[in-house]
Amino acid sequence: MLSALSDLGFDVMTRNHAGAILAQDFPAEFDMLVRVLSEFRISLGEIVMGGGGEAGLTQRLRHELSDVGWRKHRFQVQTIVDGVERAGVSHEVDHVKFATGGTLALEIEWNNKDPFFDRDLENFQRLHALSAISLGVVVTRGATMQQAFLPRITEWMRERGLSSEDDLDRLGIGARTIAQRKTVAGLVARGMAFDEAFARKFVSDKFGQATTHWAKLEERVLRGVGNPCPLLLIGLPAAVLTTDG
Repeated sequence: MLSALSDLGFDVMTRNHAGAILAQDFPAEFDMLVRVLSEFRISLGEIVMGGGGEAGLTQRLRHELSDVGWRKHRFQVQTIVDGVERAGVSHEVDHVKFATGGTLALEIEWNNKDPFFDRDLENFQRLHALSAISLGVVVTRGATMQQAFLPRITEWMRERGLSSEDDLDRLGIGARTIAQRKTVAGLVARGMAFDEAFARKFVSDKFGQATTHWAKLEERVLRGVGNPCPLLLIGLPAAVLTTDG
């Protein structure tokens, strides 16, 4: 089952028998998840013109998941002793699928600070300990996507003849601070082409090592964050990126 994603270039990792659980108890739900993810695309134009943020990018993925039953849900947990409530807490998950075989929880981390992975994994751990979920899924930027940003964004700009700040301003591409413009100007003054200089600064600012991407997720899971909850981890590949727009 998992090979359906890995064959398409997705990073895939399972922990705590998640693969067996998906195959035995959630084959239909997993097949639907594979279909949605395999058809998902992100335009480089959306990334650059949107400033690297989520709006307009993963919102489509969120809507598609919601359309097939993976909807936002708030788990309410109460502790009652002799009829008296002693504690109450809630855990909100962006995408939850209630199925015959149990409950699946999924979070998408497109471009947050990497401690958000700790929050998601620890949330899954608590919900699993309460038998509220059977398995947790995290979807993030994959290793090949992370590596592809600089060359692909540079190429996207070059193909459109974007060779100055004036070109970017006319297109309304992402608000840039004076400091960011100065950094790009400095790189150009040292002989770097404008498109590469802009892409280098843009990628460094928006998709740096301290943001949510595959390496940061893998690092946490390998050291045991989220254990013993069964986990399926998915990294979106460079193949998801398109030159449309």
